Amino acid sequence: MDLTFFSSELRLRGDEPVVQPHHAGHGSDVLCFNGEIFDGIDIQLHENDGRKLYKMLQGCRTPDQVRDCIGSIEGPYAFVFYQHSTQNIFFARDPLGRRSLLIHRPTEQNPHFILTSVSAGYHSRYQLEELDTTALFCLALRRVGGSQSDQRNPLKLTSAFPSALRPISSPSRVNRALPDNSLLLSSLNTVPDFLSAAIDDLIRELDNSIRLQVQTIPQPRQDADKSSVAVLFSGGIDSTVLAFLAHRHIPLEEPIDLLNVAFENPRKIQGNVAGSNKRKKVKKDNDEQLSSDVSWLVPDRVSGLKETEELRRLCPGRRWNFIEINIPYQEYQEARETVESLMFPSQTVMDLSLAMALYFASRGKGIVRERPDAPPEPYTSPAKVLLNGLGSDELFGGYGRHRTAYTTGGWSAVINELQLELDRIPTRNLGRDDRVISSHGKETRHPFLSLTFLNFVAQLPVHYKMDPRAEPGVGDKMLLRLAARKLGLIEASSRRKRAMQFGSHSARMEGGESERRGDLLVTRVT
Repeated sequence: MDLTFFSSELRLRGDEPVVQPHHAGHGSDVLCFNGEIFDGIDIQLHENDGRKLYKMLQGCRTPDQVRDCIGSIEGPYAFVFYQHSTQNIFFARDPLGRRSLLIHRPTEQNPHFILTSVSAGYHSRYQLEELDTTALFCLALRRVGGSQSDQRNPLKLTSAFPSALRPISSPSRVNRALPDNSLLLSSLNTVPDFLSAAIDDLIRELDNSIRLQVQTIPQPRQDADKSSVAVLFSGGIDSTVLAFLAHRHIPLEEPIDLLNVAFENPRKIQGNVAGSNKRKKVKKDNDEQLSSDVSWLVPDRVSGLKETEELRRLCPGRRWNFIEINIPYQEYQEARETVESLMFPSQTVMDLSLAMALYFASRGKGIVRERPDAPPEPYTSPAKVLLNGLGSDELFGGYGRHRTAYTTGGWSAVINELQLELDRIPTRNLGRDDRVISSHGKETRHPFLSLTFLNFVAQLPVHYKMDPRAEPGVGDKMLLRLAARKLGLIEASSRRKRAMQFGSHSARMEGGESERRGDLLVTRVT
């Protein structure tokens, strides 16, 4: 039986590059590790976490010990570990699915067993699917090919553990205590006494999550004045709080890049032109004028510019590179086939809208201005680590459906909805995002989705996190808004929720398909 292992590194830990896969020579264990260990085991600033995990796994003798070893770490990861003594292959993703790991089970057309972090796209020889995050899986190679029937049905994947031992770890359950309905937040300007300590705790826990995720990124001496960290920056409350807290833990002489993407959307432009002409039909001879007249002031650009100025006022010693990433429609079309291949097996209209925004934002190629009125200069972000605010809406009740749940079923329905949000995070396409962003040699980190931070928020009473009776911009994500206000982020604290694909205008780019529901499959590019 032939086993082939391949792995590559971005080198985001330790003092020197580490060649993967990790192994100790012929006949040794082998580890392919794609991820970061931020908590759970002691890793010094100059150590490589993959190397340390490999040494720990070498000391394991039983499947239970392998499971317990993996269960002790916190961070985004996907791994494949071959244990030579037992001829077992162990593999898993972290419990929240923050790293991609796809599986192809053998078929008659392609009788190979494949685990991969990248996708082959639409391909008749591969039947790729996202690996479930709820278990540590084991493939016992000694059981493979033992009979002629086994050879006709090559590899059958099963979990090596009974159900009681399957989970590696899992998030805390949502606190189900029902609040006193007399409590109501009427304004962000007044903090109720019962929330004061929770606001301080939230700032401390989120600050610690961000610190762990930005403090160990190696920075070559010759590039000490270049960005090592960028933020996927819409100007909303989530990305602004992340940027502000990251500022605390990154050397002051190092810039922080704020990645802000805007798309030329023909439907939006034609609608604006038609509206300005009292809804008259746009003639064909106007089509060429659309690209030259396009305004890049999409909603996320407007809010991003405002929040950059707020950050500059609060953090005057920091250089904030606000990167205007402007994507003409033609460039969108040219990249579409590539992005569809990267995001597969995700393949809905919504997947495409989000993947396109992440693809161009993570590429980091745009323009910057020294001042708002200064001429633009070409700039490409060198940062390998991108902070993403995903997860805050799920944790703090930021979606409209949370308000609807309260209207239809009261606080119990809200708690049920928040629990459902946590349960769905592992299947909310974080693997898709990882494949798209890593195609540019970048790594996404999600401070709101640190298991430690997530568990802290889950255990808070529901009325500490949100109040669906208050108006939008106050009651949704209430605790996070109050924390932002305490940090001095006044404008960000009251900004309302806006989905990335709508804020950047990457959604509904074309007629026909653009009118379809987001959960329908995309029309493939041919």
